[in-house]
Amino acid sequence: MKQFRLILAGLILFGVINAQDRVTGKNFATRSEVIAQHGMAATSQPLATQVALDILKAGGNAIDAAIAANAMLGLVEPTGNGLGGDLFAIIWDAKEEKLWGLNASGRSPKSLTLEYFLENDYKSIPALGPLPVSVPGCVDGWFEMHDKLGTMSMEKILAPTIKYAREGFPVSELIAYYMGRSAYSLQKYPGFKETYMPNGKMPAKGEIFKNPDLANTLELIAKKGRDEFYKGSIAKTIDKYIKEQGGFLSYDDMASHKSEWVEPLSTNYRGYDVWELPPNGQGIAALQILNILELYDIKSMGFGSAEYLHLFTEAKKLAYEDRAKFYSDPDFNELPIDKLISKEYARERNELINLNRSARSFPPGDFGQGETIYMTVADSEGNMVSLIQSNYRGMGSGMTPTGLGFILQDRGELFSLEEGHYNVYEPGKRPFHTIIPSFITKDGKPWVSFGVMGGGMQPQGHVQIAVNLIDFGMGLQEAGDAPRIQHVMSSEPTGYQMKDGGWINLETGIDYEVIRELIRKGHRVKFDLGGYGGYQAILWDEKNKVYYGASESRKDGQASGY
Repeated sequence: MKQFRLILAGLILFGVINAQDRVTGKNFATRSEVIAQHGMAATSQPLATQVALDILKAGGNAIDAAIAANAMLGLVEPTGNGLGGDLFAIIWDAKEEKLWGLNASGRSPKSLTLEYFLENDYKSIPALGPLPVSVPGCVDGWFEMHDKLGTMSMEKILAPTIKYAREGFPVSELIAYYMGRSAYSLQKYPGFKETYMPNGKMPAKGEIFKNPDLANTLELIAKKGRDEFYKGSIAKTIDKYIKEQGGFLSYDDMASHKSEWVEPLSTNYRGYDVWELPPNGQGIAALQILNILELYDIKSMGFGSAEYLHLFTEAKKLAYEDRAKFYSDPDFNELPIDKLISKEYARERNELINLNRSARSFPPGDFGQGETIYMTVADSEGNMVSLIQSNYRGMGSGMTPTGLGFILQDRGELFSLEEGHYNVYEPGKRPFHTIIPSFITKDGKPWVSFGVMGGGMQPQGHVQIAVNLIDFGMGLQEAGDAPRIQHVMSSEPTGYQMKDGGWINLETGIDYEVIRELIRKGHRVKFDLGGYGGYQAILWDEKNKVYYGASESRKDGQASGY
């Protein structure tokens, strides 16, 4: 019997037997897609999904519901996001029939200089403490979205989270796990234990957790507006706390913050327009990879084949070399974005790929020059929001300003300290960002709003979802549940060049013979649990006038509609 169980486990591991034997949904789907007419929400935590639907049912639109769900996620999933982090969004405006892009990322402290790091012998910016803290852009992002396209009052939008924060909520499984992991490194910082460990320990799965300080902060924001966060009592509290910790983020840094509406960028992949936001994020890496893959007959290669996985990995390596060199704040650099995402450049870069051998390194182009949440919401009017928000590195820097109920991000860790680098630290500069929302249109109409969380996994995840949908014809849920691959460089996520070829992380379900063939091609293969991102998606079915929703089976998420 023991031998039989071992054989069965091996068959499941290598994809011979699927873990779920479904009548419908094809090979990889763990559950059916959710289908609804009037509205849809897909987030990484079921209570946040329900908050979004409640706002839609109460007369709010997708923008209102997205803000409400994001606020709720800051409460119930502090391991991935919150008021102390940044935000990016792509919004389909049904009335205007166009996409809007929002970059709500914060800048580095103006009083902190590169010389400070060099004079104090820093080789890189620390992950924790006051030095990696940049201005939190999330709240300003909410108000930019609301002022442009929202319909419901902010008091009503934030009311559900305020109520949950006061009364408490049961902590879900994966979030309890990550909160427990954060306690060891963050509890030494003032304010952290008082906020997240009121009984001397992190809450376990199913335990009721309350955050009354966050309720008070949200109440102030709802009543007094975004200026209370950036120019009022909240900004003053942050200023005082950071100074006490020996940091540099100041009231003036908060008061001068502003988000930016940007034009989303796209490439056409086999008749579908895939949209990403421009740098300082990494979204255009997905477009670069897709441009190379389009040169090949991916469908005939087959999902999970060694031929496809090898090509994907080599295309990813090429794009990420450019990412390491060029992706940075465009206010401080002249970036060759048009060239990077052009079809001509993809053909040039493709010449470097050997279809039989893994490359140890690639040069970047020469032009002469953690944890996150993703969520998406759609409404009865046809508006769709693709939104991503993060503290970086799970719960962030550990800096927990007194009485506010949230942690400040450590996104500044991603700056380089190499003089002359595009992403070198400079005062008042936005760091290279890993979090990216995505959107796909077809013939000028919305098709899929989606994202995949997880640091350097995100562009790779975006490409795999697009290829699963377009080349392999998978349904929305199956496209997310199918086994994923992640190529990792030893220096990720800070973005320096690959020197040793890196390695491939393969998820359970890839055939063993495929793994052997990848090894023969020179790839180093590893297995990893939990490193493949978190997926949410909504698809608009133009023919039947319904939404399809899908959520990540690897996490606590839920898609639901009405």
